[in-house]
Amino acid sequence: MLPLRGKILNVASAGKDKLTANAAALRSDAGDRLRHAARITAKRICAIPRIIIMTDADVDGAHIASLLITFFYRQTPRLIDEGHLYLAVPPLYRLTHGSKTVYARDDAHKDALLKSEFNANAKVEVGRFKGLGEMMPAQLKETTMDPAKRTLLRVVLLADDREGTADPVERLMGTKAEARFAFISDKAEFASDDLLDV
Repeated sequence: MLPLRGKILNVASAGKDKLTANAAALRSDAGDRLRHAARITAKRICAIPRIIIMTDADVDGAHIASLLITFFYRQTPRLIDEGHLYLAVPPLYRLTHGSKTVYARDDAHKDALLKSEFNANAKVEVGRFKGLGEMMPAQLKETTMDPAKRTLLRVVLLADDREGTADPVERLMGTKAEARFAFISDKAEFASDDLLDV
């Protein structure tokens, strides 16, 4: 496990000079170990079955996951090409009534579990996790790390749409803020209120 503190450098918008200049700072954190793991994994791609990105189930966690996926997409694309990169899906909610506890990954899942797992008149205690660090070790293992119970999403590129992937990565993660603004403006009408964090 390689713990990261905060957000890594965006490799899509940072030039080679900035990447080199940040090498010392990255070594003081987990960045150097992350790059080292990526190099080793690229060499022994078949020996390591998966790399799992595990971040908080909130907007900041999604941003960190995006930065990490961009890192692997740019630095070691074979990890993605050969199906070794995954995202963990930690729960956002803990639902408890009496001795029964279930976990929900988002609002829709929470609503479905409240209807399917508990009596209509039950006073269910709903707890929202602020992040992975707030979970007790047993909860983290049960919900996010236990291979028998966890949910993983494989990061994939469509084989017939590589150029179609490169363009949005550049627009969203690259150096041109106006490209991000244009993308958001174009797609804003498709964003539902429950997907926005405002």
